[in-house]
Amino acid sequence: MADLTPRQINILKHLVEEFIDKAQPVGSEVMEKKFNLGICPATIRNEMSRLAQMGYIKKQHSSSGRVPTSMGLKFYVKQLMEPEKLSVSEEIGIKDKLWEHRSNFDRMLSQATKELAKRTKCWSVSATQQGDFFSSGVANLLDEPEFFDIDVTRTTLSLMDQVDFWNKVMEDTFHAVGNEEFHILIGSEMGAEYLESCGLTYQDYEIGPHKGIIGILGPARQSYSEVVPLINYFARIITEIGS
Repeated sequence: MADLTPRQINILKHLVEEFIDKAQPVGSEVMEKKFNLGICPATIRNEMSRLAQMGYIKKQHSSSGRVPTSMGLKFYVKQLMEPEKLSVSEEIGIKDKLWEHRSNFDRMLSQATKELAKRTKCWSVSATQQGDFFSSGVANLLDEPEFFDIDVTRTTLSLMDQVDFWNKVMEDTFHAVGNEEFHILIGSEMGAEYLESCGLTYQDYEIGPHKGIIGILGPARQSYSEVVPLINYFARIITEIGS
């Protein structure tokens, strides 16, 4: 995988998962005590330094610990993450909620957005190329430490009214080469100041004249193993019911 050794991959995987769970920089002592890596703290520090030099992790402020960069998070999500499987009851429950609104696409998409927010406990958003925008669960952001910073919260919420932002996201998505399983924008990729600690995870759908995206916007350290399967399922069901 990429230019990483198996040991570096193992360290990166545990570091990202610890950061997602605790929202704190991760030090070599924590890595050594909490995970059975089979190497001493000094070796862990050396490997973490190499991972930092390669751009996968970085030092945060004056803390001795490290956090994953957008590159490190994306590598984890695309290469290392083990997605959780939705239960049959979850799938049926989601499908039933959307099926009720199958005769009205806007209502179905609005309901899908509400259900996704409820199940991910994140801010769920959806948009169409026709210019419709739906959101739900924005108050969930206030439970995350990243949004204790008023500048981060204000900037994130301002995206709700930025039609150009959502149009560009969809334009880039539908003109991308290949068929991505899901899409992620982290930090500066969203093109605004103060969003370094934020991320947008989404999937696209296309049903006749209806084309758009659905996903969640929140901390960059989202619980990807849980939210990605949910987002993918919602996009699939929207396409299935709407076809």
